[in-house]
Amino acid sequence: MATNTASDATTHAVDGGGGPGEPTLTGLAFSDGGFDGQFLRVLDTIATGGADVGEAFITARRIPGGDREAWYAEWNALGERILADAEASLAAGHRVSAREGFLRAATYFRISGVFMYAPPMDPRFVTAHARQRDAFRRAIELMDHPFWEVAVPYEGSELDGYFATPPGPGPFPTLILVGGYDGTMEETYVAGGVAALRRGYAVLMMDGPGQGAALVERDLHFRHDWEAVVSAQIDWLVARPEVDASRIAALGRSWGGHLAPRAATAEHRLVAVIADAPQYAPGANASLLLPEEYRGDLDTGDADDLLNEAVRAGMEQSPGLDFSMGRGMLTHGCTTPVDYLRELRLYTLEGLADRVACPVLLTIGQNDPRIVDAQSLFEALTAPKTMIEFTNAKGAGEHDQAGAAALFSQRVFDWLDTVIGR
Repeated sequence: MATNTASDATTHAVDGGGGPGEPTLTGLAFSDGGFDGQFLRVLDTIATGGADVGEAFITARRIPGGDREAWYAEWNALGERILADAEASLAAGHRVSAREGFLRAATYFRISGVFMYAPPMDPRFVTAHARQRDAFRRAIELMDHPFWEVAVPYEGSELDGYFATPPGPGPFPTLILVGGYDGTMEETYVAGGVAALRRGYAVLMMDGPGQGAALVERDLHFRHDWEAVVSAQIDWLVARPEVDASRIAALGRSWGGHLAPRAATAEHRLVAVIADAPQYAPGANASLLLPEEYRGDLDTGDADDLLNEAVRAGMEQSPGLDFSMGRGMLTHGCTTPVDYLRELRLYTLEGLADRVACPVLLTIGQNDPRIVDAQSLFEALTAPKTMIEFTNAKGAGEHDQAGAAALFSQRVFDWLDTVIGR
């Protein structure tokens, strides 16, 4: 298999260039980058039935920039309205309309709570999770292809998930979807699952520790050795008659762009891995979140009170830092900012990347700040590897190529089909 580090434009010349002067998909509805990024995340699900243009834009325009209370209230209200419409359609026997409504409601409930990731867990965050889960489960009851709620054995307990296949008997090549920091397994359906099913793949969607139901309902937190999660998933999959055990791959997006290749360093039953927003050593720069004068103290443990005070002061001044630190502390099970920064240092592929044996596709967005060390991961990999840069010129330069779902799916699944021999 050929390897390259070329941009998307070079690899597929029809897509055109991506120079620094190109417009970007920013400032769509908010000047606040955090709000606007989450809004684009909603829009990205339109192609797979997770949202609609008009209702999303009108809702966004009701929200004052930076107002997290209004963010929750407006998206939650939209979710309730769409849910009620779906229930009315179902009561009248209109199953397709109902299914489509339940899927959109799930997106809106989920996004309503996204800025509430912080300890202690806000009851509204718990409710938002439950509402998005319940709306999604209403939708899958109406699917026209096989779709199951499942429980995957995991370290003496189990993790909840969904397993779906295309129509037909199988066995099918199968894709494990690995979500991000603030995603849910329900979101992965519209952020990869639909595209996979359309192309004849079975799909396993599951909240691992730190994510969705595993976090909210089971109080499980992120772990750096993600192979423990993926190995449990593969053990479960290979026992299913619908699964072609020789063709199981993993797609990790956002934080999953670190977790999925990490799993492949030890779980060699994977035949391919896609890392979207690949991150080589995301914890290496944890100290940079501290004021410069305190960065040398992170490892000593001698000034934790001062460090926590400094970080919390920064969080009060920066909504972005406040969101990142609160989300990190909640999902990693840490009580202080310094505990989280130390925990984050465990997340690295340094010294491990050469253990990945299967072909790897790394996908990066030109305008995505999270992929600063993607090239380092590419260079450290010794397995067959490809890296595609998605450009601003094609509307695909944002984090996880948000806003370019069709182009992303085309590139990723064309590569995967080739790698696994379809």
